Amino acid sequence: MKHIIEGKTPILQVALDFMELKRALTVAKEAVGGGVDWLEAGTLLIKSEGMNAVRELRKVFKDMIIVADLKTMDTGRLEAEMAFKAGANIVIVLGVSDDSTIKEAIEASRNYGGFVMVDIIGVNDPIKRIIELEKLGVDIVCIHVGIDQQMRGLDPIKILEEVRDKVSVPLAVAGGITSETAGIAVEKGADIIIVGGAITKAENAAEAARIIKEAMLRKIPIKARKGRKAKTLEETINILKMVSVPNISDAMHRARVITGFKAVIPSKKIVGRALTVRTYPGDWAKPVEALDYATDGVVIVIDAGGENIAVWGELATWSAKNKNVAGVIINGGVRDIKDIREIGVPVYAKYFCARAGEPKGFGEINVPIEIDGVKIKPGDFIVAEEEGIIVIPQEKVQEVANRALDVKEKEDRIREEIKRGSTLSQVIDLYKWEKVT
Repeated sequence: MKHIIEGKTPILQVALDFMELKRALTVAKEAVGGGVDWLEAGTLLIKSEGMNAVRELRKVFKDMIIVADLKTMDTGRLEAEMAFKAGANIVIVLGVSDDSTIKEAIEASRNYGGFVMVDIIGVNDPIKRIIELEKLGVDIVCIHVGIDQQMRGLDPIKILEEVRDKVSVPLAVAGGITSETAGIAVEKGADIIIVGGAITKAENAAEAARIIKEAMLRKIPIKARKGRKAKTLEETINILKMVSVPNISDAMHRARVITGFKAVIPSKKIVGRALTVRTYPGDWAKPVEALDYATDGVVIVIDAGGENIAVWGELATWSAKNKNVAGVIINGGVRDIKDIREIGVPVYAKYFCARAGEPKGFGEINVPIEIDGVKIKPGDFIVAEEEGIIVIPQEKVQEVANRALDVKEKEDRIREEIKRGSTLSQVIDLYKWEKVT
Protein backbone atom coordinates (compact mmCIF):
# COMPACT_ATOMS: atom_id res chain seq x y z
CA MET A 1 0.00 0.00 0.00
CA LYS A 2 1.40 3.38 -1.02
CA HIS A 3 2.24 5.52 1.99
CA ILE A 4 -0.03 8.48 2.53
CA ILE A 5 2.80 11.03 2.59
CA GLU A 6 4.93 9.52 -0.17
CA GLY A 7 6.42 12.19 -2.42
CA LYS A 8 4.74 15.06 -0.61
CA THR A 9 6.16 18.31 0.69
CA PRO A 10 5.75 18.87 4.45
CA ILE A 11 2.10 18.49 5.40
CA LEU A 12 0.12 21.00 7.45
CA GLN A 13 -2.62 19.41 9.55
CA VAL A 14 -5.08 21.51 11.53
CA ALA A 15 -6.49 20.08 14.74
CA LEU A 16 -10.13 21.08 15.04
CA ASP A 17 -10.49 20.91 18.81
CA PHE A 18 -13.93 22.45 19.18
CA MET A 19 -16.95 21.33 21.13
CA GLU A 20 -19.27 22.64 18.41
CA LEU A 21 -19.29 21.01 14.97
CA LYS A 22 -20.58 24.15 13.26
CA ARG A 23 -17.60 26.16 14.48
CA ALA A 24 -15.21 23.39 13.47
CA LEU A 25 -16.57 23.38 9.93
CA THR A 26 -16.38 27.18 9.69
CA VAL A 27 -12.74 27.24 10.74
CA ALA A 28 -11.92 24.22 8.56
CA LYS A 29 -13.17 26.06 5.47
CA GLU A 30 -11.03 29.08 6.32
CA ALA A 31 -7.98 26.93 7.07
CA VAL A 32 -8.24 24.97 3.82
CA GLY A 33 -8.37 28.29 2.00
CA GLY A 34 -5.07 29.16 3.67
CA GLY A 35 -3.30 26.01 2.52
CA VAL A 36 -4.01 23.37 5.16
CA ASP A 37 -3.49 19.86 3.73
CA TRP A 38 -5.16 17.60 6.30
CA LEU A 39 -8.14 18.13 8.60
CA GLU A 40 -8.20 16.56 12.03
CA ALA A 41 -11.40 15.85 13.90
CA GLY A 42 -9.91 16.60 17.31
CA THR A 43 -10.55 14.47 20.36
CA LEU A 44 -12.68 17.18 21.94
CA LEU A 45 -14.82 17.41 18.81
CA ILE A 46 -15.24 13.64 18.59
CA LYS A 47 -16.17 13.38 22.26
CA SER A 48 -18.72 16.14 21.77
CA GLU A 49 -20.18 15.15 18.40
CA GLY A 50 -19.18 11.49 17.97
CA MET A 51 -18.45 9.99 14.56
CA ASN A 52 -20.86 12.50 13.07
CA ALA A 53 -17.96 14.96 13.19
CA VAL A 54 -15.96 12.72 10.86
CA ARG A 55 -18.97 12.12 8.59
CA GLU A 56 -19.65 15.85 8.24
CA LEU A 57 -16.02 16.65 7.51
CA ARG A 58 -16.00 13.96 4.82
CA LYS A 59 -19.25 15.26 3.35
CA VAL A 60 -18.00 18.85 3.13
CA PHE A 61 -14.37 18.09 2.22
CA LYS A 62 -14.74 15.16 -0.16
CA ASP A 63 -11.14 15.05 -1.38
CA MET A 64 -9.31 16.01 1.81
CA ILE A 65 -7.38 13.69 4.11
CA ILE A 66 -9.43 13.39 7.31
CA VAL A 67 -7.70 12.40 10.54
CA ALA A 68 -9.74 11.07 13.47
CA ASP A 69 -7.95 11.77 16.73
CA LEU A 70 -9.56 8.96 18.71
CA LYS A 71 -6.69 8.64 21.20
CA THR A 72 -7.57 4.97 21.31
CA MET A 73 -6.27 2.97 24.29
CA ASP A 74 -8.28 -0.23 23.90
CA THR A 75 -10.39 -2.08 21.31
CA GLY A 76 -8.06 -0.94 18.57
CA ARG A 77 -9.85 -2.74 15.76
CA LEU A 78 -13.37 -1.66 16.70
CA GLU A 79 -12.54 2.03 17.13
CA ALA A 80 -10.41 2.16 13.98
CA GLU A 81 -13.12 0.46 11.91
CA MET A 82 -15.72 2.88 13.26
CA ALA A 83 -13.66 5.88 12.14
CA PHE A 84 -12.74 4.44 8.75
CA LYS A 85 -16.40 3.64 8.03
CA ALA A 86 -17.30 7.22 8.92
CA GLY A 87 -14.85 8.53 6.32
CA ALA A 88 -11.50 8.94 8.10
CA ASN A 89 -8.27 8.21 6.27
CA ILE A 90 -6.12 8.15 9.39
CA VAL A 91 -6.90 7.17 12.98
CA ILE A 92 -4.83 8.09 16.00
CA VAL A 93 -4.00 5.57 18.71
CA LEU A 94 -2.12 6.36 21.94
CA GLY A 95 1.46 5.18 22.26
CA VAL A 96 0.90 4.24 25.90
CA SER A 97 -1.56 1.57 24.71
CA ASP A 98 -0.67 -2.08 24.79
CA ASP A 99 1.07 -3.32 21.62
CA SER A 100 -1.89 -5.60 20.91
CA THR A 101 -4.21 -2.59 20.69
CA ILE A 102 -1.91 -0.89 18.20
CA LYS A 103 -1.58 -4.07 16.11
CA GLU A 104 -5.36 -4.46 16.00
CA ALA A 105 -5.73 -0.89 14.74
CA ILE A 106 -3.06 -1.51 12.09
CA GLU A 107 -4.84 -4.65 10.87
CA ALA A 108 -8.11 -2.77 10.62
CA SER A 109 -6.42 0.01 8.66
CA ARG A 110 -5.14 -2.49 6.10
CA ASN A 111 -8.67 -3.83 5.60
CA TYR A 112 -10.08 -0.34 4.95
CA GLY A 113 -7.19 1.23 3.07
CA GLY A 114 -6.51 3.57 5.94
CA PHE A 115 -3.51 4.46 8.06
CA VAL A 116 -2.56 4.55 11.75
CA MET A 117 -0.85 7.42 13.50
CA VAL A 118 0.37 6.76 17.03
CA ASP A 119 0.50 9.66 19.48
CA ILE A 120 3.23 9.41 22.12
CA ILE A 121 1.69 11.93 24.52
CA GLY A 122 2.33 10.77 28.09
CA VAL A 123 4.99 8.20 27.11
CA ASN A 124 7.78 8.12 29.72
CA ASP A 125 10.60 7.19 27.32
CA PRO A 126 9.52 8.63 23.96
CA ILE A 127 12.71 7.75 22.04
CA LYS A 128 12.53 4.08 22.98
CA ARG A 129 8.82 3.92 22.27
CA ILE A 130 9.12 5.50 18.81
CA ILE A 131 11.68 2.88 17.84
CA GLU A 132 9.32 0.15 19.07
CA LEU A 133 6.38 1.66 17.18
CA GLU A 134 8.31 1.65 13.93
CA LYS A 135 8.97 -2.08 14.40
CA LEU A 136 5.24 -2.65 15.00
CA GLY A 137 4.56 -1.21 11.57
CA VAL A 138 2.71 2.02 12.39
CA ASP A 139 2.39 4.46 9.51
CA ILE A 140 3.11 7.71 11.36
CA VAL A 141 4.33 8.62 14.84
CA CYS A 142 3.13 11.88 16.38
CA ILE A 143 5.53 13.58 18.79
CA HIS A 144 2.99 15.39 20.89
CA VAL A 145 3.25 17.63 23.92
CA GLY A 146 -0.27 18.03 25.31
CA ILE A 147 -1.96 21.31 26.19
CA ASP A 148 -1.44 20.85 29.92
CA GLN A 149 2.27 20.12 29.33
CA GLN A 150 2.59 23.10 26.97
CA MET A 151 1.39 25.38 29.72
CA ARG A 152 4.46 24.31 31.70
CA GLY A 153 6.77 25.08 28.77
CA LEU A 154 7.54 21.59 27.37
CA ASP A 155 8.66 21.45 23.73
CA PRO A 156 8.08 18.60 21.20
CA ILE A 157 10.85 19.77 18.86
CA LYS A 158 13.50 18.69 21.38
CA ILE A 159 12.22 15.11 21.16
CA LEU A 160 12.14 15.36 17.35
CA GLU A 161 15.83 16.36 17.29
CA GLU A 162 16.79 13.37 19.39
CA VAL A 163 14.87 10.73 17.44
CA ARG A 164 14.92 11.81 13.79
CA ASP A 165 18.16 10.02 12.87
CA LYS A 166 17.14 6.88 14.77
CA VAL A 167 13.99 5.99 12.76
CA SER A 168 12.68 6.24 9.21
CA VAL A 169 8.97 6.24 10.06
CA PRO A 170 7.26 9.53 9.13
CA LEU A 171 7.10 11.88 12.11
CA ALA A 172 4.43 14.39 12.97
CA VAL A 173 4.95 17.15 15.54
CA ALA A 174 2.19 18.64 17.66
CA GLY A 175 1.88 20.79 20.73
CA GLY A 176 1.88 24.57 20.68
CA ILE A 177 3.28 24.81 17.14
CA THR A 178 3.12 28.30 15.62
CA SER A 179 4.64 30.09 12.63
CA GLU A 180 7.71 30.65 14.81
CA THR A 181 8.32 26.92 15.31
CA ALA A 182 6.71 25.18 12.30
CA GLY A 183 9.62 25.95 9.96
CA ILE A 184 12.14 24.86 12.59
CA ALA A 185 10.30 21.55 13.03
CA VAL A 186 10.45 20.91 9.27
CA GLU A 187 14.15 21.79 9.26
CA LYS A 188 14.66 19.26 12.07
CA GLY A 189 12.97 16.53 10.04
CA ALA A 190 9.24 16.66 10.74
CA ASP A 191 7.08 15.34 7.89
CA ILE A 192 3.75 16.57 9.28
CA ILE A 193 3.11 19.72 11.28
CA ILE A 194 -0.02 19.60 13.40
CA VAL A 195 -1.31 23.01 14.44
CA GLY A 196 -4.26 23.75 16.68
CA GLY A 197 -4.76 27.06 18.42
CA ALA A 198 -2.41 29.10 16.23
CA ILE A 199 -4.97 28.56 13.45
CA THR A 200 -8.26 27.77 15.20
CA LYS A 201 -8.05 30.72 17.60
CA ALA A 202 -6.93 33.19 14.95
CA GLU A 203 -9.41 35.87 13.92
CA ASN A 204 -8.48 35.01 10.32
CA ALA A 205 -7.74 31.28 10.16
CA ALA A 206 -6.89 31.40 6.46
CA GLU A 207 -4.20 34.02 6.96
CA ALA A 208 -2.79 32.18 9.99
CA ALA A 209 -2.59 28.95 7.99
CA ARG A 210 -0.96 30.70 5.05
CA ILE A 211 1.79 32.16 7.24
CA ILE A 212 2.48 28.81 8.90
CA LYS A 213 2.61 27.05 5.53
CA GLU A 214 5.07 29.66 4.29
CA ALA A 215 7.26 29.08 7.34
CA MET A 216 7.19 25.33 6.65
CA LEU A 217 8.11 25.65 2.99
CA ARG A 218 10.89 28.13 3.67
CA LYS A 219 12.01 26.27 6.81
CA ILE A 220 12.28 29.50 8.76
CA PRO A 221 10.56 31.00 11.78
CA ILE A 222 8.04 33.74 11.05
CA LYS A 223 7.04 35.85 14.02
CA ALA A 224 3.68 34.79 15.36
CA ARG A 225 1.04 37.46 15.80
CA LYS A 226 -0.54 35.48 18.59
CA GLY A 227 -0.24 32.22 20.49
CA ARG A 228 3.34 32.48 21.72
CA LYS A 229 3.57 30.64 25.01
CA ALA A 230 5.73 32.03 27.82
CA LYS A 231 8.95 30.19 28.56
CA THR A 232 10.77 32.90 30.51
CA LEU A 233 9.78 35.17 33.38
CA GLU A 234 9.86 38.21 31.11
CA GLU A 235 7.51 36.54 28.62
CA THR A 236 5.25 35.49 31.49
CA ILE A 237 4.96 39.05 32.80
CA ASN A 238 4.30 40.36 29.29
CA ILE A 239 1.39 37.92 28.93
CA LEU A 240 -0.02 38.95 32.31
CA LYS A 241 0.04 42.55 31.12
CA MET A 242 -1.83 41.52 27.98
CA VAL A 243 -4.60 39.37 29.48
CA SER A 244 -7.38 40.50 31.79
CA VAL A 245 -8.21 39.57 35.38
CA PRO A 246 -11.32 37.71 34.10
CA ASN A 247 -9.07 35.75 31.69
CA ILE A 248 -6.81 34.79 34.58
CA SER A 249 -9.71 33.84 36.82
CA ASP A 250 -11.05 31.54 34.09
CA ALA A 251 -7.58 30.05 33.62
CA MET A 252 -7.44 29.29 37.35
CA HIS A 253 -10.79 27.45 37.29
CA ARG A 254 -12.86 30.52 38.24
CA ALA A 255 -10.46 31.53 41.00
CA ARG A 256 -11.67 34.03 43.56
CA VAL A 257 -11.01 37.70 42.78
CA ILE A 258 -10.56 40.38 45.45
CA THR A 259 -13.14 43.10 44.80
CA GLY A 260 -14.21 46.39 46.35
CA PHE A 261 -10.90 48.24 45.76
CA LYS A 262 -10.78 51.56 43.93
CA ALA A 263 -8.10 52.62 41.47
CA VAL A 264 -6.54 56.00 42.19
CA ILE A 265 -5.63 56.21 38.50
CA PRO A 266 -8.61 54.81 36.57
CA SER A 267 -7.83 51.96 34.15
CA LYS A 268 -4.19 51.76 35.30
CA LYS A 269 -3.23 48.09 35.58
CA ILE A 270 -0.81 46.57 38.08
CA VAL A 271 1.30 43.47 37.39
CA GLY A 272 4.21 42.22 39.48
CA ARG A 273 5.50 40.18 42.41
CA ALA A 274 4.07 40.83 45.84
CA LEU A 275 6.05 42.53 48.60
CA THR A 276 3.66 41.96 51.47
CA VAL A 277 3.04 44.15 54.53
CA ARG A 278 0.88 43.50 57.56
CA THR A 279 0.12 46.53 59.69
CA TYR A 280 -2.47 47.79 62.15
CA PRO A 281 -5.23 50.18 61.07
CA GLY A 282 -3.74 53.64 60.63
CA ASP A 283 -0.14 52.56 61.36
CA TRP A 284 1.81 53.66 58.29
CA ALA A 285 5.32 52.80 59.54
CA LYS A 286 5.67 49.33 58.01
CA PRO A 287 4.12 50.33 54.65
CA VAL A 288 6.69 53.11 54.32
CA GLU A 289 9.55 50.93 55.58
CA ALA A 290 8.64 48.33 52.96
CA LEU A 291 9.92 50.75 50.34
CA ASP A 292 13.44 50.11 51.65
CA TYR A 293 12.98 46.43 50.64
CA ALA A 294 11.35 47.19 47.30
CA THR A 295 13.04 46.10 44.08
CA ASP A 296 12.27 46.93 40.48
CA GLY A 297 8.77 45.91 39.43
CA VAL A 298 7.38 44.69 42.78
CA VAL A 299 3.83 45.30 43.97
CA ILE A 300 3.55 46.46 47.58
CA VAL A 301 0.48 44.76 49.07
CA ILE A 302 -0.57 46.22 52.42
CA ASP A 303 -3.09 44.64 54.78
CA ALA A 304 -4.13 47.48 57.06
CA GLY A 305 -7.18 45.73 58.42
CA GLY A 306 -9.57 47.18 55.85
CA GLU A 307 -10.19 50.29 57.95
CA ASN A 308 -11.01 53.78 56.67
CA ILE A 309 -7.70 55.34 57.77
CA ALA A 310 -4.91 56.27 55.34
CA VAL A 311 -1.60 54.40 55.57
CA TRP A 312 -0.33 55.72 52.21
CA GLY A 313 -0.09 59.09 50.49
CA GLU A 314 1.83 61.37 48.17
CA LEU A 315 5.26 61.21 49.83
CA ALA A 316 5.30 57.41 49.98
CA THR A 317 4.24 57.35 46.33
CA TRP A 318 7.21 59.52 45.34
CA SER A 319 9.48 56.97 47.03
CA ALA A 320 7.68 54.17 45.20
CA LYS A 321 8.24 55.93 41.90
CA ASN A 322 11.96 56.29 42.63
CA LYS A 323 12.17 52.54 43.38
CA ASN A 324 10.27 51.73 40.17
CA VAL A 325 7.53 49.94 42.09
CA ALA A 326 4.89 48.45 39.77
CA GLY A 327 2.03 49.44 42.05
CA VAL A 328 0.58 49.57 45.53
CA ILE A 329 -2.51 47.77 46.86
CA ILE A 330 -3.92 48.78 50.25
CA ASN A 331 -6.53 46.95 52.27
CA GLY A 332 -7.23 50.22 54.03
CA GLY A 333 -7.07 53.89 53.13
CA VAL A 334 -5.04 56.13 50.83
CA ARG A 335 -4.98 59.93 50.64
CA ASP A 336 -3.49 62.67 48.41
CA ILE A 337 -5.39 61.28 45.45
CA LYS A 338 -4.75 64.21 43.10
CA ASP A 339 -1.01 64.16 43.81
CA ILE A 340 -0.73 60.41 43.29
CA ARG A 341 -2.44 60.73 39.93
CA GLU A 342 0.15 63.29 38.88
CA ILE A 343 3.01 61.06 40.06
CA GLY A 344 1.63 58.18 37.99
CA VAL A 345 2.25 55.14 40.21
CA PRO A 346 -0.89 52.96 40.17
CA VAL A 347 -2.49 52.58 43.60
CA TYR A 348 -5.57 50.59 44.55
CA ALA A 349 -7.19 50.99 47.96
CA LYS A 350 -10.31 50.10 49.88
CA TYR A 351 -10.93 53.75 50.78
CA PHE A 352 -9.97 57.23 49.64
CA CYS A 353 -9.74 59.29 52.84
CA ALA A 354 -7.93 62.36 54.21
CA ARG A 355 -7.41 61.11 57.76
CA ALA A 356 -4.07 59.43 58.44
CA GLY A 357 -2.92 57.43 61.41
CA GLU A 358 0.44 57.46 63.17
CA PRO A 359 3.73 55.57 62.56
CA LYS A 360 3.76 53.25 65.58
CA GLY A 361 5.85 50.52 63.95
CA PHE A 362 3.58 47.54 64.55
CA GLY A 363 3.35 44.81 61.91
CA GLU A 364 5.63 42.79 59.64
CA ILE A 365 7.12 42.93 56.15
CA ASN A 366 7.34 40.02 53.69
CA VAL A 367 5.07 37.64 55.57
CA PRO A 368 1.99 35.76 54.35
CA ILE A 369 -1.15 37.89 54.56
CA GLU A 370 -4.82 37.40 53.81
CA ILE A 371 -7.24 39.89 52.25
CA ASP A 372 -10.94 39.08 51.99
CA GLY A 373 -10.19 35.38 52.36
CA VAL A 374 -7.49 35.32 49.67
CA LYS A 375 -4.03 34.30 50.88
CA ILE A 376 -1.02 36.18 49.50
CA LYS A 377 2.55 34.98 50.00
CA PRO A 378 5.66 37.09 49.39
CA GLY A 379 6.69 36.58 45.76
CA ASP A 380 3.23 35.63 44.51
CA PHE A 381 2.16 37.47 41.37
CA ILE A 382 -0.50 40.16 41.55
CA VAL A 383 -2.65 41.41 38.68
CA ALA A 384 -4.98 44.31 39.51
CA GLU A 385 -7.59 46.01 37.36
CA GLU A 386 -10.78 47.88 38.16
CA GLU A 387 -12.72 44.60 37.89
CA GLY A 388 -10.70 43.14 40.73
CA ILE A 389 -7.38 41.87 42.03
CA ILE A 390 -6.16 38.32 41.49
CA VAL A 391 -3.29 36.46 43.14
CA ILE A 392 -1.25 33.86 41.24
CA PRO A 393 0.99 31.51 43.25
CA GLN A 394 4.55 32.09 42.07
CA GLU A 395 5.13 28.38 41.45
CA LYS A 396 2.25 28.32 38.94
CA VAL A 397 2.64 31.69 37.25
CA GLN A 398 3.98 30.47 33.89
CA GLU A 399 1.27 27.85 33.54
CA VAL A 400 -1.46 30.28 34.59
CA ALA A 401 -0.22 32.98 32.20
CA ASN A 402 -0.23 30.55 29.28
CA ARG A 403 -3.69 29.29 30.16
CA ALA A 404 -4.97 32.86 30.45
CA LEU A 405 -3.55 33.64 27.01
CA ASP A 406 -5.37 30.57 25.69
CA VAL A 407 -8.62 31.85 27.22
CA LYS A 408 -8.11 35.29 25.66
CA GLU A 409 -7.38 33.92 22.21
CA LYS A 410 -10.45 31.68 22.26
CA GLU A 411 -12.56 34.68 23.23
CA ASP A 412 -10.97 36.72 20.43
CA ARG A 413 -12.06 34.08 17.93
CA ILE A 414 -15.60 33.93 19.34
CA ARG A 415 -15.79 37.74 19.24
CA GLU A 416 -14.87 37.67 15.55
CA GLU A 417 -17.62 35.14 14.84
CA ILE A 418 -20.15 37.30 16.69
CA LYS A 419 -19.09 40.34 14.65
CA ARG A 420 -19.94 38.39 11.52
CA GLY A 421 -23.57 38.44 12.59
CA SER A 422 -24.06 35.60 15.06
CA THR A 423 -24.92 35.71 18.76
CA LEU A 424 -22.92 34.30 21.65
CA SER A 425 -25.44 31.56 22.37
CA GLN A 426 -25.45 30.57 18.70
CA VAL A 427 -21.66 30.54 18.40
CA ILE A 428 -21.12 28.27 21.40
CA ASP A 429 -24.35 26.31 20.84
CA LEU A 430 -25.38 27.17 24.37
CA TYR A 431 -28.79 25.49 24.35
CA LYS A 432 -27.20 22.15 23.51
CA TRP A 433 -25.14 22.25 26.67
CA GLU A 434 -27.84 23.26 29.11
CA LYS A 435 -28.18 20.71 31.88
CA VAL A 436 -31.00 18.24 31.32
CA THR A 437 -32.95 17.56 34.51
